[in-house]
Amino acid sequence: MNQVLPVVLCGGSGTRLWPLSRSSFPKQFLVLSGDDSQKSLFQEALERIHSIANEEITLGSTVIVTNEEHRFLALDQLRELKNELKNIEATLLLEPSGRNTAPAITLAALYA
Repeated sequence: MNQVLPVVLCGGSGTRLWPLSRSSFPKQFLVLSGDDSQKSLFQEALERIHSIANEEITLGSTVIVTNEEHRFLALDQLRELKNELKNIEATLLLEPSGRNTAPAITLAALYA
């Protein structure tokens, strides 16, 4: 049996999908799909992660690396998913400010 520790990097400056995303509400928290699911990119990523669990793959607590400014967005959207994904567990690691991908991955690796 293999155990996977999922890591979701959840930050950004909100400039790539402007004007929809902005620094206070980056693209991962937006609902962009045209279907009836009405889930954000962040929520869809969490669903995909939890869909891989089976007899051979167990999931550890999902590590969500985000910055201080976005922590409540991440928590709110995670809370919305808890009704559907009953066994979802997550740990938020907060960066004091957005840096880059390498420090976020390092933070997650040190946590693991």
